[in-house]
Amino acid sequence: MKARFAIAALIFAPLLPAQKQWTAPRTPDGRPDLQGVWTNATITPFERPAELASKPVLTEKEVAELERKAANNRVDRPPQPGDVGSYNQAWFDSGTKVLSTRQTSLVIDPPEGRVPVKPEAEAKRDFDLAHISDSPEYMSVWDRCITRGVPGGMFPAGYNNAYQIVQSPGYIVILYEMIHAARVIPLDGRPHLPESVKLWDGDSRGHWEGDTLIVDTTNYNNKGWIATSAATGRIKGIPQSEALHVIERFRRTSPDTLSYEVTINDPNEYMKPWKVAMPLTRDPGYQILEYACQEGNHAVENVLRNGRAQEHQQ
Repeated sequence: MKARFAIAALIFAPLLPAQKQWTAPRTPDGRPDLQGVWTNATITPFERPAELASKPVLTEKEVAELERKAANNRVDRPPQPGDVGSYNQAWFDSGTKVLSTRQTSLVIDPPEGRVPVKPEAEAKRDFDLAHISDSPEYMSVWDRCITRGVPGGMFPAGYNNAYQIVQSPGYIVILYEMIHAARVIPLDGRPHLPESVKLWDGDSRGHWEGDTLIVDTTNYNNKGWIATSAATGRIKGIPQSEALHVIERFRRTSPDTLSYEVTINDPNEYMKPWKVAMPLTRDPGYQILEYACQEGNHAVENVLRNGRAQEHQQ
């Protein structure tokens, strides 16, 4: 695994512009200051498209063309006949730019940029997605307003792609704009909770390695999904098992850039560990508003009601 990650590092190292040595500002207790509001909205796909299978990095010309197409997709146009419609672009904030690294996917390991999902996990995903109107238990925990999960909450979505980080001695807190969740991560060296305790978002423990914050998360339940947003493509709906182990790395690399990397290991769902990497951008002018969503909201009720109505029509 270390060898694969080393290869990925060599591939993406040339993407980082040459800079003078930069030192992150410090908090009063001497740790790198990661505080602020950060965003990760992007049009870079989660997995690498098939036509770019052997290409980890885009050229500047390709970036310009992709961003032109993204802008064109946002142009106002008449609705399709028979389409009841959805939110328009006034409600979405999925980004208009490719990542500054020009990588062709958020997934950087395996090197081909595709998540090594087991067939059994894909079958479970397909079953759940086909039966969401049968029971809330088949629905996304995001649709149920419970959580987007860890690390799923850090993956870009169609809107609300902001995170506020707050630090204090012994703790770091990540406030997710989506689902209004505040993730409190101890940094004081305490052990994980007993193995018998299983949580939706797992049990996170952090520590510093130089200027990099390492967050280790275990103790997951088997009720959630690794990703809940359509922006993650075929990974939406892949289940998490109690064997899930997540390691995140946060490092501030410039005044306005926070490097984020996450390694996902769940031997029950994947053939091998895989890795996502992306920069988050500091946005001091961004205002995080309330995400007014609670478990059992109107969406769940309406989905179930529609399912029963369809059954009566058959």
